[in-house]
Amino acid sequence: MLVEVAGFLAGLVLLVYGADKTVRAAGELALYYGVSPFFVGVTVISVGTSIPEMTTSVYASFYGAGDLVVGNIVGSETAQITLAVGIVALVAPVVAERRNVLIYGGAMILAMIIMILTLEDGITRSEGVLMVLSYAVFVHDLYSNEGGEEITEEVVDEREPPERALPWILGGLALVVVGGHLLVTNGTAIARLLGIPEFVVGLLTGLGTTAPEIAVAVVAARGGREGISVGSLLGSNITDPVFSLGVGALVADVVVTDFGSVMASTTYMLAVSLVVLGLLYWRRGLDRVGGVVCLLLYLPSFALY
Repeated sequence: MLVEVAGFLAGLVLLVYGADKTVRAAGELALYYGVSPFFVGVTVISVGTSIPEMTTSVYASFYGAGDLVVGNIVGSETAQITLAVGIVALVAPVVAERRNVLIYGGAMILAMIIMILTLEDGITRSEGVLMVLSYAVFVHDLYSNEGGEEITEEVVDEREPPERALPWILGGLALVVVGGHLLVTNGTAIARLLGIPEFVVGLLTGLGTTAPEIAVAVVAARGGREGISVGSLLGSNITDPVFSLGVGALVADVVVTDFGSVMASTTYMLAVSLVVLGLLYWRRGLDRVGGVVCLLLYLPSFALY
């Protein structure tokens, strides 16, 4: 049992660390070659920040662990919209234009609804293709103005030449591959040994893969940066339900064993997302009181399955 737990934690650390290094180095390399910050934000960072969820999705689909991959995405979504937003609001006020809340929030809710509707009968390869394509439409519409540039400024600090960036990109991807394998194989083993659903293990994994995004946002808030955008806070919540899950379905059908039980957590994910978006829209952002409300909304997420 200790071996499985150690392997699971090691996989999570390698996956998250490798993904972070890969995204930052790729963004720095792209800027070095003159790629616009807008395009870097739309492509490299918007997709790259969800590498942990995508990797978990691919491995879990390959091993037939549909419950784990769905739990990972639901756990990540719920933690991002409640825990991450709440912690950032405690550090510094989150200011949001109502137009951006409607655009990014609307896309996030639509992505979640697509995920829920496709899960009932399992996600097939053809549905996975459609989900990936729908994400491409999201990206084109969402970042058609300056959103991509904002996100780049929040994640990438400088430009790096290839001799410095490429080793980090290749090394980061290697860590992601190893980490994803360790995470999924040991996560399913732990679930079987303890007799708990793989979906619950996925929820815990989702919290872990959200930790770097929380850390980046908190550092930016403490540094007094203006521009912790709604797009940055909600971006991965648009990517994961359609793109990450769709990529997994390209490998093998994603099927959950007990859709009725999973629906409780997915419904709660959707409900708290609407509540937080409502607060952001109504108050044009979040102060510390709103941050505490978001943190409290996260607590019941593990008690619903």
